[in-house]
Amino acid sequence: MPTSLRRRFILPKRLQGAARSWLDEVERTPRKPRFASSVALVRDSADGTETWLSYRGGESPLGVVGFPGGSVENTDLDSFDWFGPSVGQWAELLGTEDYALARTHVVAAIRELFEESGVLLAGSDESVVVEGTSTPDWTRAREALAGQEISFAELLAKRGLGLRTDLLRPLVHWVTPDFAHRRFDTRYFAATLPVGQTPTLLPSKGVWGQWVCAGKVVAERETPALGDEIGQPDTRGLPLPELLVPATEIILAKMAKAKGCIAYLNIRRTTHTYQAQLAEDSGQLFLEVEAPGAVAPPTEALHTVPHGGAVPHGGAAHPSAVAHDGGA
Repeated sequence: MPTSLRRRFILPKRLQGAARSWLDEVERTPRKPRFASSVALVRDSADGTETWLSYRGGESPLGVVGFPGGSVENTDLDSFDWFGPSVGQWAELLGTEDYALARTHVVAAIRELFEESGVLLAGSDESVVVEGTSTPDWTRAREALAGQEISFAELLAKRGLGLRTDLLRPLVHWVTPDFAHRRFDTRYFAATLPVGQTPTLLPSKGVWGQWVCAGKVVAERETPALGDEIGQPDTRGLPLPELLVPATEIILAKMAKAKGCIAYLNIRRTTHTYQAQLAEDSGQLFLEVEAPGAVAPPTEALHTVPHGGAVPHGGAAHPSAVAHDGGA
């Protein structure tokens, strides 16, 4: 029989005012969340699985520190050359009957990853991934994209590239708590770092970004190690839970336990939607997340990603590969 698991997280100080106001209101109407996508970029290291984290200022609903990601945009509906699972397959993977929404989440994930880190999951065909995306020319293209001087579809078309959607893996679906002033309905994905690419910060927006060992970050979650390293006024002296949203913290914990990035990408997952709820205990506010327990042991894993980060065309995300781990 399926079981339900409940996890409790501290409510970061920056969110407590909004939470108290929400509890004090007689009539509560949550603000409509914006659709968003985020990508956990992973690679192997001698110390364990690493992921790229960056500082996100401006009270982002994705946390002060998080994976590359952001809002779905109207231009994500543009026409793209598409390599990988069909839109219908992606809709099934994401647990939605809205094909257009599934498509925009996938496009937004690849676009946001490129804009924020310079890592581009695109190629001239289903067997090629572009390399060398950290050059000045590509940086100018990222700035033009961020400044809305060019659309993502135009940028790729001019370079003869299509989206390598088969290089993405769906992770989890999270919705920002009702009390938040800014809310996201976010689809999280994962991808390995392609050969010949190096993540870099966008010069006009980047403050801090770095590869971190997931195991080390999780082991130091009660210390200000990461916040002090970032060195911003809203990170110094703060432990990990004050910097991350629960989604990111759970993803990092799962990543830390995996035996390498390929094993992490091949974990079987549910399409459960997570939303943290406010809870109060002895005057202290918390966020509680209810997740499904394991409903079946893993059977056949997803196709293995070959060495170098490429994924067999269509094999990375076929709906038949979806299973029921209940984690991130």
